[in-house]
Amino acid sequence: MENSRNKTLSIIIPSYNEERTIVQILNKIISVQLIEQTQKEIIIVDDGSKDSTKELVNNYISSHPNESIYLIQHTVNQGKGMAIRTGITKVSGDYVIIQDADLEYEPEDYNLLLPELIYNQKKVVYGSRFLIKENKHSYQSFYYGGLLVTTVTNILFNQHLTDEPTCYKAFNSEFLKSIPLKCTGFEFCPEVTAKVAKYGIKIKEIPIHYYPRSINEGKKIRWTDGIEAIWILIKYRFTD
Repeated sequence: MENSRNKTLSIIIPSYNEERTIVQILNKIISVQLIEQTQKEIIIVDDGSKDSTKELVNNYISSHPNESIYLIQHTVNQGKGMAIRTGITKVSGDYVIIQDADLEYEPEDYNLLLPELIYNQKKVVYGSRFLIKENKHSYQSFYYGGLLVTTVTNILFNQHLTDEPTCYKAFNSEFLKSIPLKCTGFEFCPEVTAKVAKYGIKIKEIPIHYYPRSINEGKKIRWTDGIEAIWILIKYRFTD
């Protein structure tokens, strides 16, 4: 039995030049009613944005005083992985999920992942874009690159994943904080997956929705990040 205290989901949002979508994603997040009266803690890490992201977030915080929203600022751009690591240090919730600052993922889907953490006591659960066939993908190179990274993950770590590079990775907070992360860029995904797998954990996946954006709309990941992801997986398979 869970104790009577309401649990809290900490939502880490690494942000870099996201003025076009940051307010919209925050509106989506605060409108979600989480299962079991789970509370929300929103941690935005502005990674040295050169646009108006941080001003928009500060204004949003001022206009929503009843919401638990916090802004942390990197004075210079350090990379998505570093932003996530900074966010992890500020987490006070029972569970953590990573949320991109764009609109590719649907915050309503938090309620699809939370049961695995709350009821089944999973330490980690991933949301898979590939388990809903209706989901579209922006570029064939990203689609096949994601499949390749996932296949390499499964071979190296004896997993049965369909979508290793997914953004929606959710964790028990204490467990995530115990993982010694070293990433600074997009390699957060393969590093945390490798290190979770080395604990002997079979990662559970849940189908989630996906609405991809284009490079012109601000998508930052590139095909070279897929090559780096494979290298990181190989590296952490044989080292700590």
